[in-house]
Amino acid sequence: MIRGRLAAAVGCAILMAAPPEPRPRARELGLVVGVLPAGPLNAITDVGGVAVGHTTLIRGEAIRTGVTAVVPHGGNLFREKVPGAVFVGNGFGKLAGSTQVNELGEIETPILLTSTLNVPRVADALLDYMLALPGNEEVRSINPLVAETNDGGLNDIRSRPVGGEDVLTAIRGARGGAVEEGAVGAGTGTVAFGFKGGVGTSSRRLPAALGGWTVGVLVQTNFGGVLTIGGAPVGRALGRYYLKDQLGDAADGSVIVVIATDAPLEARNLRRLAARAMLGLARTGAAASNGSGDYAIAFSASPDVRIRAEAGSALRTVKLLPNDAMSPLFLAVIEATEEAVYNSLFRATTMTGRGRTVEALPIDRTVEILRRHGVLGESKR
Repeated sequence: MIRGRLAAAVGCAILMAAPPEPRPRARELGLVVGVLPAGPLNAITDVGGVAVGHTTLIRGEAIRTGVTAVVPHGGNLFREKVPGAVFVGNGFGKLAGSTQVNELGEIETPILLTSTLNVPRVADALLDYMLALPGNEEVRSINPLVAETNDGGLNDIRSRPVGGEDVLTAIRGARGGAVEEGAVGAGTGTVAFGFKGGVGTSSRRLPAALGGWTVGVLVQTNFGGVLTIGGAPVGRALGRYYLKDQLGDAADGSVIVVIATDAPLEARNLRRLAARAMLGLARTGAAASNGSGDYAIAFSASPDVRIRAEAGSALRTVKLLPNDAMSPLFLAVIEATEEAVYNSLFRATTMTGRGRTVEALPIDRTVEILRRHGVLGESKR
């Protein structure tokens, strides 16, 4: 009987169509953004110790959401906090934990991204995770850092489907290496520039003469504007862009930018670094509308600047980068943010939810537009 079932299963597998080829990233199409080189993975995980995990929820015809976890290091973040900062480009959002981060300059939990009405549930599960860690038995206050964008167009957001196990799965499943992009995790139900948005990532590495530091970016894209790729007016050429039909709310949504670096920075310069992410968003044609929550969260993953609970602040003894060394890092975050947005669009696939279909950015037509404007180099596909 078992052999019969196995043979039937194998037969079905043979008859099944091969899965579609994954959609390309920007560089696979020959699109090189900026002047600085990317890291080996061209991802936020090029910063040593940083890990990313996703939980993707696709259920029935209406659940299209999830959780994405960015983990700064593999230890107990409450016991070994990382310097961090939050920059608010437009504050139409629910970024739990941001005020304490900016007051103390410390991040003490994984950074979780989700959909708007799931923020309290995700924060509660994150507290459960942190309180259960060995060494935290007597802890009475933890600042969970949870950001969101509103995926209510494709997702039944009112049902608040993300549960505690979904959160724990994202955190515990966080890994280094290549990062899954597109309609996954917190990007499952998002929309960007009228096309399917999602999660995207990119990185930049400075030359050795400038310190050799790495900057990695991960974005959750759910915002609008007039899509521009490498300076080419892609949104206009495709006939889909903000105010095309004088609809004033088409650019609302939100975007979260998470920035990691191995450069030894304290909170003040991390906030300056986070502010430059807005310039990267501007290069993509973002409109920064009234109803868009535009946030950047930055942290240093350098072990030398961790703030250890037992030893006090490591920042008192470590040599930090001076202000004069920041300009190359600023450019790195601008370029990585821009490319991460493109990757979120290129990698996302068409999604249907709640009776609505949001198409993925059409690759062939976009490539044609980019070639016409002289943007593309040699394709790596």
